[in-house]
Amino acid sequence: MSRLPSKSPTDLRRRTTVTARRTLVATTLLVVPLLAAPLLTAGAARADAVSDFYTGKDVKLIVSSSPGGGYDTYARLISRHIGPFIPGKPDIIVQNMPGAGGIKAGNFLYNVAPKDGSVIGGLQNGVPFEPLFRRKEARFDPLRFNWLGTPNSEVGMLLVWHTVPVTTLGDATKRETIMGSSGAASTPSFYARILNEVFGTRLKLITGYPGQTEAFLAMERGELEGYPSTFWSSLKATRPDWIKENKVRLLVQYGQKPHPELPDVPVARDLAKSADDKALLDLAMAPLVLGRPYLAPPDVRTDRVAALRAAMKSAFADAAFRAEAKKLRLEVDPQSGEEMTELLRTTYSAPKPVVERLIRIYEIGRKAKKSKS
Repeated sequence: MSRLPSKSPTDLRRRTTVTARRTLVATTLLVVPLLAAPLLTAGAARADAVSDFYTGKDVKLIVSSSPGGGYDTYARLISRHIGPFIPGKPDIIVQNMPGAGGIKAGNFLYNVAPKDGSVIGGLQNGVPFEPLFRRKEARFDPLRFNWLGTPNSEVGMLLVWHTVPVTTLGDATKRETIMGSSGAASTPSFYARILNEVFGTRLKLITGYPGQTEAFLAMERGELEGYPSTFWSSLKATRPDWIKENKVRLLVQYGQKPHPELPDVPVARDLAKSADDKALLDLAMAPLVLGRPYLAPPDVRTDRVAALRAAMKSAFADAAFRAEAKKLRLEVDPQSGEEMTELLRTTYSAPKPVVERLIRIYEIGRKAKKSKS
């Protein structure tokens, strides 16, 4: 009678190893779902909690400007599209709160508004930097706001009327060029002083125009020769005929990066000759990078902040949002809340000499405003 061959030690070791591996795989298939289940349940619970909070609620969107302007137009566009992307699909109600150049709304959102995610805000892009300029009226810490996102970054421009004998930034250093502005401490006046400081331009400010619209009309009448700070997006939306008919010359553009539609317009930072001047421009242009910033008050629950940030990001990417923005001639080049937070942290940690130089330029306008009042 034949005998079965005996197993060698090597065969036995192989069988043991295979059996162990099969046992390990089987155990993993059983254990991993058990371990993952609480995590999935917790994630679903958080999503449900956010949805439960917003279901049936109205979310107020506070806008720091008057009705009808660019900030208001963006806010109302966002209000029509963001709701379906927030868990619970709340209605978004726009409420204008102009005053003190946007500081009034900033103070309200920081000190008064509910800190539960039921109120969000859209501020003028200079407002988050008011504490940097030591404005006592600005009673908020911008680094404690929960920044949600911005639909675009802005590119500012210095422009002159086509009949003015100034064709380059260099020409503007050789003759006085009459510019319009609303007030000595306004944004256009601030950027005019920045350009005079860095490039030696001789931009003379005539203040008292209620806004850009009135200043543009004065340019058409020949009363003004130019305007020191208009956004490219705003010019396209409000004066497309000026662009088409070459009614204005764009002497320089300034912002985070050159606008792709303006390849022939010089970039301010590239023209700056010293590292100190470049650092000053970077700090001064930070508000333009924020574009049209949106935020939630401090101390809102992190899950609700995350939901609002995600909703804003989804709305900005949505085809319907972009189609309506295009119809309204509004640019869409969004940044996330995280990117905005990092920009503010970098700005508020800028070297002291650069900050002091910027404050000195800013204070010229503040002192001029006080002397008039």
